[in-house]
Amino acid sequence: MAEYKRPDNEQDFKENFKQKKTLMNDTQAYIESSRCLFCYDAPCMNACPADIDIPLFIKQINTGNKQGAAKTIYDSNWMGNACGTICPTEVLCEGACVYTNQDSPPILIGRLQNHATISVIKSGKQLYFPGEDNGIRVAIIGAGPAGISCACELRTLGYTVDIYEAKSQPSGLTIHGVAPYKISNEEVMAEMDYLQNQLGYNIIYNHPISTKEELKKLESDYSAIFIGVGLGATASLKMIGENLKGVHGAVEFIEELRMKHSEVKIAPRVVVIGGGNTAIDAASGSARLGAEEITLAYRGGKENMGAYDFEYDFAVSSGVKGLFNASPVEIIGDEHVEGVRFVKTKLVNGRLTNIEGSEFTVACDMVIMATGQAKQGTLLSLIDQLTLDEKTRIVVNPDTNQTTNPMYFAGGDAINGGAEVVNGAYDGKLAANGIHQWITEQ
Repeated sequence: MAEYKRPDNEQDFKENFKQKKTLMNDTQAYIESSRCLFCYDAPCMNACPADIDIPLFIKQINTGNKQGAAKTIYDSNWMGNACGTICPTEVLCEGACVYTNQDSPPILIGRLQNHATISVIKSGKQLYFPGEDNGIRVAIIGAGPAGISCACELRTLGYTVDIYEAKSQPSGLTIHGVAPYKISNEEVMAEMDYLQNQLGYNIIYNHPISTKEELKKLESDYSAIFIGVGLGATASLKMIGENLKGVHGAVEFIEELRMKHSEVKIAPRVVVIGGGNTAIDAASGSARLGAEEITLAYRGGKENMGAYDFEYDFAVSSGVKGLFNASPVEIIGDEHVEGVRFVKTKLVNGRLTNIEGSEFTVACDMVIMATGQAKQGTLLSLIDQLTLDEKTRIVVNPDTNQTTNPMYFAGGDAINGGAEVVNGAYDGKLAANGIHQWITEQ
């Protein structure tokens, strides 16, 4: 039997997908912040990709200064609220907390960060203002974490900023690519509205940049361009049966889940192919939609999964079953999927090898392919003098995020191949300062 009842309406959906990290009240935040030792050369701060002064903002919360805490966070990370909620804090700041060396629970840094930022967002308090207009225009391609962060930073420096976004909403994977139990659409949009209202950048929605002519127009109209396009659709394994009805890409499945909620239909028996965090989100999401059997199949051993251990444990607690050392061979069915044929694998001299004669089939009514995402190579190939590495990632100067075409800067998944929201936020801020430095030198 399914762990979760099929959600038939929005209320049921919210109950099944209730937030994994609940919002602290003032008393809880005070008690939790009181545990902080305010370490010198704090390991939590060293583990934060955005270099947030974590001991300072926790001290500010502890003394009742939530506004000051929020400003400390946003000074370093323009996606402060989203990151406090969806960042894998368990392996970043909280994973580095000195309490973990004493077999004690770490400070709940992410929830404290969320507590401070959500408070100032709800208040509408103006923490930032655009810098004095310098008459220079910058274009940003993509309104994901990197693009939004770049826009915010550029506005504080006095630049006019236009973001060209292919979809109808901002924030990239934050609203389109993570499971709804990590952050709600309402919370994402509240932060997006808060930042845009304070800093006044412009977003042109439903406007993908996809041709050489459009790029040339941007090059003539703007002094610099930031590329924050992220990744594309689910990558194909070129496996027999991928085009059968009932086979879905994990990225597309999660986006539909975020946009349509209880309207998304789930089959009774689901197989999710993959071992990363997106696979976990798809499997856990399937469980919460009421699927009766969910199998998460990964070609290697559990210890080799890309997903974090705590994410996998969360999926198992939702009713997901793990199937390891099982490599998919074929998706079986006539017109609609009926099962997946696997072959067992083992490590031989450090290489994953199929075991001859070990094939078996898992019956299912739906397959979700969490097999990575395709790069935006088509767009990137249209930009002159832009160097890509062997994995189709944009090559940049690590100090400024400037590409080999000096007019272009880049950040986020376009340069790292797929990382966390906090990495994109850091990249956007770094690139904005790189743009400012380059234009000033010009």
